Amino acid sequence: MTMRRTTRLGAIIGAASLVAVGLVGCGNGDGDTDAANGDAANGEVSGTIVLGFIPSWTDGLSTAYLLENQLGKLGYTVEMQELTEPGVLYAGLAGGDFDMYPSAWPEVTHADFMEEFGDRIDSLGAYYDGAILTLAVPDYSTLTSIEDLNDNSDLLGGQIIGIEAGAGLTGAVQNSVIPEYGLTLDLVTSSTPAMLAELERATTNEDEIVVTLWRPFWANSAFDMRDLEDPQGAFGEPESLHFLGKDGFADEFPEAAELIAGIQLDDDQYGSLEDMVVNEFGEGQEAEAVTAWLEANPGAFSTQL
Repeated sequence: MTMRRTTRLGAIIGAASLVAVGLVGCGNGDGDTDAANGDAANGEVSGTIVLGFIPSWTDGLSTAYLLENQLGKLGYTVEMQELTEPGVLYAGLAGGDFDMYPSAWPEVTHADFMEEFGDRIDSLGAYYDGAILTLAVPDYSTLTSIEDLNDNSDLLGGQIIGIEAGAGLTGAVQNSVIPEYGLTLDLVTSSTPAMLAELERATTNEDEIVVTLWRPFWANSAFDMRDLEDPQGAFGEPESLHFLGKDGFADEFPEAAELIAGIQLDDDQYGSLEDMVVNEFGEGQEAEAVTAWLEANPGAFSTQL
């Protein structure tokens, strides 16, 4: 692991329990990028958009700062509201406590939250296709399939290292994967930073470990992880990552909704964005990371400003 990644991981762990609200200034567009940007330059686009996200889930962290950059150029003021639990996030979005969730997994992983709150939440578009949930091991591991876990329980300390108890991934493992395979290992839940700390410790010593992971996520490459085969299909089908808004978002912020709907990233684009935000720049420099990424990826999506 590089020093940057170690530094970032330490910062994530140290900040895991904090909930903060930050107010970020806005900037005007150049006036000739497109019609909406021209409106911003003329002062016709305004308003405050509050983004709610869980910073340890770095897909949402990365896209939150991408939206801060783009919506600021359009003329909006952007506020960042950091949360720690997905249930609070979905309830807050449905209740209008904030305006957007910038990286949701509503089709499979967060389907239970959408069943409860979805009638007061609007999808503003899918920005990434093919996201999956996994149980994963370091590439040096001899394990290849979820079916191998029971026979190697002692080697793994009888544990699967998980993330937040309320996460959709945790629910999928508890309610689908464990019963489907008759797993006898305990699923240990705490937080994403705690899981990453355990993963760092194990891979440093080349110990066996199995963790709950997902793709896309920077830790897969940082720790050289390999997904365990899921021959029973217990994790379900791949899904898309969505921008979600409170009910009526597009009516209140039509220019923002148009810009957001045009953001679609492929594997390379998304991977480089998250790596730049999380690893290359790190905590406190997310805005600078997005600026650098946009400069390196001009025209990455159709509405880029």
